[in-house]
Amino acid sequence: MKKCSMLFAVLVINCMAMAFIKVADKETARLNNASEVLYNFSKMKETIPHALIAEYQGIVIIPGLINAGFVIGGKRGKGIAIVRLPGGRWSDPVFVTLTGGSLGPQIGVQSVDLILVFRHKDVLSKVRNGDFTIGGDISAAAGPVGRTSSANTDYKLEAEVYSYSRSRGLFAGVSINGANLAVDKNANYTFYGPAVTSGELFETSKNNSAGVKSLKKQLAVL
Repeated sequence: MKKCSMLFAVLVINCMAMAFIKVADKETARLNNASEVLYNFSKMKETIPHALIAEYQGIVIIPGLINAGFVIGGKRGKGIAIVRLPGGRWSDPVFVTLTGGSLGPQIGVQSVDLILVFRHKDVLSKVRNGDFTIGGDISAAAGPVGRTSSANTDYKLEAEVYSYSRSRGLFAGVSINGANLAVDKNANYTFYGPAVTSGELFETSKNNSAGVKSLKKQLAVL
């Protein structure tokens, strides 16, 4: 009887460990998907200007944002936010969600790879305290394109947030003003553990997992 109880306990522990690994794999997959989005953008003929990435201090990447509408539209996506640290390094990524709705003559369903480029990382630090609304707290403008700064000599990089979307659906583009950006606390807990806050992640660069390394490698070549 005692032996059966021990075997049962071991089985339960193994099942819990496997469940945790599967959940953690979801966060790793999100990091890998974000890296793939950066890679795909880097291969586009007209992409995010290098000068913009070099000057701006924060990036949000939402792979496969679902944008659906029939007069009343809705958006939902999960991704990561990351900021530049002193010396040019990138912080550890913070898992985030983007949700929102809109009104207008729109019909269809669209999957969009979305990148938001933030001029000041302090804007993203608002997310660590909960969430904020794009278009309410701060507006996002369609970003300029061109691999080099010379491709945009007449374009002043002055907006607080620039938006880039890579569409694979029925819409020509996506408006994110009115969308809510929030920290995904469950995902951060699963990936980093309970002792790390989103504020600390935005200030450090300690994680050396394969998913984080791949993401920062793609940021370096974007």
